[in-house]
Amino acid sequence: MTTFLELLATGVSLGSVYALIALGFVIIYKSTEVVNFAHASLLLAGGYFAVLSREHIGFWPALLVGVAGAAALGMLLEFLVIRRYRGRDHSVLAIVTIGIDIVLITEFARRIGPKIFSYGDPWGSAMVSLGPISVPQTRIAAFVTAAALITLFLVAFRYTTWGVAMRAAAENRETAALMGVRLGWVSASAWGVAGALAAVAALFLSVFPTTGLDRDTGLIALKAFPAAIIGGLDSTTGALVGGLTVGVTQALATGYQSELSFLGNGIGELAPYLVMVLVLLIRPAGLFGTRELSRV
Repeated sequence: MTTFLELLATGVSLGSVYALIALGFVIIYKSTEVVNFAHASLLLAGGYFAVLSREHIGFWPALLVGVAGAAALGMLLEFLVIRRYRGRDHSVLAIVTIGIDIVLITEFARRIGPKIFSYGDPWGSAMVSLGPISVPQTRIAAFVTAAALITLFLVAFRYTTWGVAMRAAAENRETAALMGVRLGWVSASAWGVAGALAAVAALFLSVFPTTGLDRDTGLIALKAFPAAIIGGLDSTTGALVGGLTVGVTQALATGYQSELSFLGNGIGELAPYLVMVLVLLIRPAGLFGTRELSRV
């Protein structure tokens, strides 16, 4: 029972970080109807900017640099590339983001090389005892931070002018433009927010119990893609549910891998994708996604 509780706590904390990344997918999709496959490069960029500046300005200012750098890079990509393809088929835009991701990931991987960077975070390898289970402080910090950021975003999305503009653009872009909504700003800000959330996620994916930030860290963003699909690409609530589902599934499958040996090695990495396929077979739009109706 203790093992199960520890794995569950790990899954929830990891799932909350996945939810941050999945929320980035959802924000961009809602504002532009584009599946952003360049999200992995935004995550790696945010982490790289942070660790590069940590030695000079300390942990917390460096984290802000990483967040601001990833947000700025996201907005720059939207302005220089995505906006130029506005009005094109969405599948074309998705392919464009794949190209962007390949270029950026290759460049950051070249800069990082074989090195493994440490954030020098204040939690270190400290553990916290919660009854019969022990949980790393980084896991607790990840859950609290992710919960706070997701709550802040949902409140802003519901009650601020920016949130109203984004919801209007997601509902009907043409009508929103006629009502004075600046679609360019909505799109750019969505990319900026997605980049900022990815940078925070990069932190908690690179601290204890992992070894640090390396050139493959950005690929972890692909694990959050099933979370966005499971919850629904156009649902902010779905991003949270999907992230927790993927995190718990991965933690339990990895923890009980010896009992699941008949399924082969690495079932923990595969399990989230299996859950995604099962969900899509039942609900093609995801658990909270909007179903499209067509007259035949």
